[in-house]
Amino acid sequence: MPTLPATRAYYDTVAEDYAERVKLPFAQDVLGRAMLGAFAEEVRTDGGLPVADLGCGPGHVAAHLAGLGLSVSGVDLSSRMVDIARRGHPGLRFEVGSMDALGYPDGGLGGIVAWWSILHTPPDLLPRLFAEFRRVLTPGGRLLLGFHAGDGEAYTGQKRDNGVAYSIHLLDPARVGAQLEQAGFTVTAQLIGEGEKWPQACVLARGADRAASKE
Repeated sequence: MPTLPATRAYYDTVAEDYAERVKLPFAQDVLGRAMLGAFAEEVRTDGGLPVADLGCGPGHVAAHLAGLGLSVSGVDLSSRMVDIARRGHPGLRFEVGSMDALGYPDGGLGGIVAWWSILHTPPDLLPRLFAEFRRVLTPGGRLLLGFHAGDGEAYTGQKRDNGVAYSIHLLDPARVGAQLEQAGFTVTAQLIGEGEKWPQACVLARGADRAASKE
């Protein structure tokens, strides 16, 4: 995926600062944590299969999910982020990897969380990610996405001293929902809340069950 090298370079550069910066906003994000709680309850009700935190960053979301009783592993493109996650949460497993080519077997996960990580992917390329998510989820598995909401426009942040910058896409929740449906998911809940810069969107979805998967 063409965006991967720049995204990796940016997060490798800002990893330590980012790990500190996300702590307070996450602690204050009551609605976001409510969606994570709903996701965790659904996964437990479904049987409690392992879940993956994709784009896990410093591991704070994975640790939160583990505290809600889930078996969690994390994947991130940035090796420095993974180092920080392993250091901060030694009881959990974190690996370097890409969301479009996951190292999980087919149908092995009960759930996936991509918490403010799909927004680095151009909207036209999201179906590729959603197809990979569908592959590694068990039939009926749960998916929770968090992202900045908008009309699909791109935003590029200021360059750091070494010239590294990041780009994100303000994603249209309706379009994301349609792409999920095309990938074999059913959107079960959606939340749009205020954000510091842009509206915040959380989308909860469920993969097709076993009977539907065989059709």
